[in-house]
Amino acid sequence: MEDHQKSVLFEQAPIPQAVMKLAVPTVLSSLVMVLYSLADTWFVGLLNDPIQNAAVTLASPMLLAFNAVNNLFGVGSSSMMGRALGRKDYDTVKHSSSFGFWAALVSGLLFSLLFTSLRTPFLQLLGASEENVSATAAYLHWTVTLGAAPSILNVVLAYLVRTEGAAMHASIGTMSGCLLNIVLDPIFVLPRGLGMGAAGAGLATVLSNCFACLYFFVLLAVRRKKTYVCVNPRMAVPKKSVILGICGVGIPAAIQNLLNVTGMTVLNNFVSAFGSDAVAAMGISYKVYMVPMQIAWGVAQGIMPLISYNYGSRDYGRGKRTVLFTATIFLSFMAVVTAVFYGCSGGLIQLFIQKPDIVAYGTRFLRGMCLALPFQCMDFLGVATYQSCGKGTLSLIFAFLRKLVLEIPALFILNRLFPLYGLAYAQFVAEFVLAFGAVFVLRRMFSNLQPGKAST
Repeated sequence: MEDHQKSVLFEQAPIPQAVMKLAVPTVLSSLVMVLYSLADTWFVGLLNDPIQNAAVTLASPMLLAFNAVNNLFGVGSSSMMGRALGRKDYDTVKHSSSFGFWAALVSGLLFSLLFTSLRTPFLQLLGASEENVSATAAYLHWTVTLGAAPSILNVVLAYLVRTEGAAMHASIGTMSGCLLNIVLDPIFVLPRGLGMGAAGAGLATVLSNCFACLYFFVLLAVRRKKTYVCVNPRMAVPKKSVILGICGVGIPAAIQNLLNVTGMTVLNNFVSAFGSDAVAAMGISYKVYMVPMQIAWGVAQGIMPLISYNYGSRDYGRGKRTVLFTATIFLSFMAVVTAVFYGCSGGLIQLFIQKPDIVAYGTRFLRGMCLALPFQCMDFLGVATYQSCGKGTLSLIFAFLRKLVLEIPALFILNRLFPLYGLAYAQFVAEFVLAFGAVFVLRRMFSNLQPGKAST
């Protein structure tokens, strides 16, 4: 019965219904993740201390680096699993999920060890100054030294569960941790609680990620006879075909994320030259911008199991129509969001801090950032499609183009031409070019695929 329900969703359900069933829970999960990220910023902002806000902003590239591991073993394993499910190759599904889980756990522990051993050089690389280095180090102690493994496992487990079509369970697991974080933030951050400042936000993050991992472990134990997701260490024994399949998609996805971290580090170093107020404003602006960005990312990630399953079963027509339907919804929504954000940027920044200088900086930053949104959604959709079809090289090429060819050079050029404020437009420049590239490549890719069976 369970297998039949999965087959109906992936093979027979109307495309709008299948997309909504998979994407909506993922979007909700992404929004709650942004909400808890905004909660960190909001509660730390209530302290009205730019140094504490700057600490959270400066630490963000290190936390984004977790996504390199998430992408390597989450995206890589889920793509391999989805294509194997389409072929009805359930043994490969089990090997892929087990290898992804255990590799993610080991990588998280190594991440913690590496940061702890080289903390001072990492803090310098992140752009921490003498006035905010102590607060930044305290935040990273909780989120990285103690929190890397549960933070990574939480996301990877959600990928594995979602691949089978259990998007709601994946989202509940992720959201449960995020909601707990929101509850714990005021207790740990504010003076009327424990008064830990930015460090308290870090402690709340560690505890919430541990809770989310616990949810997934209980879920897999309860559904052990109904799921192909496997965390048995004996199934994690390396198989060449499995490792190559995971790494073929996962490594390009991981490199893509490391390039994102590089871009953010360059941005933070430019902004830090203008003081803690500017850093805090950029951090708040980016958190606000992340709300629609995560919606776009959630939709792209949500439809990956549907695309990879139909690619594995050779139902390319259904996969193509899934991408077209999603693109139509994407562009319409993001056009409206961009207009709202541009017109209401000042009010949105004031929700998080009342300091006039920071609000002035943030208003101009957010207006530049939001222009990238309609183009970024097409880029996300393209990358998700390449990853779903096992075409990791294409996603890697786009990642290099985005950061090394377009965005990072744009940061240098725009900051020189329009000091500080030009930095907010670098991503728009990159995404504008890549959006057209994504449309061109997607059209070529689907036109070259030969239909395997009549699509539904």
